[in-house]
Amino acid sequence: MNASIHPNAIVETTDIGLDTRIWAFVHILDNVKIGANCNICDHCFIENGVTIGNNVTIKSGVNIWTGVTIEDDVHIGPCVVFTNDLHPRSKQAFKLGNIAIKKGASVGANSTLLAGIEIGEYAMTGIGSVVTKNVRSHALVYGNPAKQHAWIDEEGNKLIKKENNWVSEKGEIYKETETGLIKI
Repeated sequence: MNASIHPNAIVETTDIGLDTRIWAFVHILDNVKIGANCNICDHCFIENGVTIGNNVTIKSGVNIWTGVTIEDDVHIGPCVVFTNDLHPRSKQAFKLGNIAIKKGASVGANSTLLAGIEIGEYAMTGIGSVVTKNVRSHALVYGNPAKQHAWIDEEGNKLIKKENNWVSEKGEIYKETETGLIKI
């Protein structure tokens, strides 16, 4: 493990990739997998069984619970709320609802994610969004509840509709599918 861990962090896992930085007042439990070149900011908690890919940024004040998978190149804004219990009741059986954040997605500050959803590749949730349904790849969603307002490219720029496809400022062409956009 060649990670940079602040002395005021509690890190129980040893499965951490090269050049990952863990800031002060972070607590990471055992059985967490963290990729290379990640940045986990102050006051975060990561529970058993979480998987985090490479080049992930997790800003301050984020708690990540069992059942969450974060793929490569994802940005998690400050104070994002992950949930994982589909039927929360005190002292009753726990029903896990997994959350998957796909490659290149960005989750805006103070967004709340309902257990059991998926944020598609290169999708983005706006600040303060309440995400209650799956978000398709390359979709820009925001609001309460979050609704899709645009399509975006890998850099987060809005796409323009041309004929039957969507086009970026760089001229990249995307085709709409059931699960979102794909570059053609």
